[in-house]
Amino acid sequence: MNKQFKEAIKKSGKGLGKMLPVIAGVILLIGLVNTLIPKSFYTELFRGNFFLDPLIGSVMGSILAGSPITSYVLGGELLNQGVTLIAVTAFIVSWVTVGFVQLPAESMILGKKFAITRNVLSFVFAIVVAIITVGILNVI
Repeated sequence: MNKQFKEAIKKSGKGLGKMLPVIAGVILLIGLVNTLIPKSFYTELFRGNFFLDPLIGSVMGSILAGSPITSYVLGGELLNQGVTLIAVTAFIVSWVTVGFVQLPAESMILGKKFAITRNVLSFVFAIVVAIITVGILNVI
């Protein structure tokens, strides 16, 4: 191995060591929030309004955030409990793409401007994707 490669590995390791406590804190906070809020809370929140449900879904998904695998399970449960497809779609898309809980860590790693811009755009597009998805499914 050449000297530049060794130096790059060394710097990467130091950077990861500095970020590890922040990343661990974010993961623990997400787990805590997901555990404290019961699934029945979501059915009380979504009332079947075509315009309000995707907005609420995006807000809730953005705040709670999680992994794609758990979003499919949660989405299926929400649909079984009578939550509208548009709300579930907005919730799942924002759950995976937006993360206000992770914003401090993302800002520190990628820069504040980038992190905020990415989260805002992801939030808006979660609503747009939900409306388009349900619109297409209604046409089919």
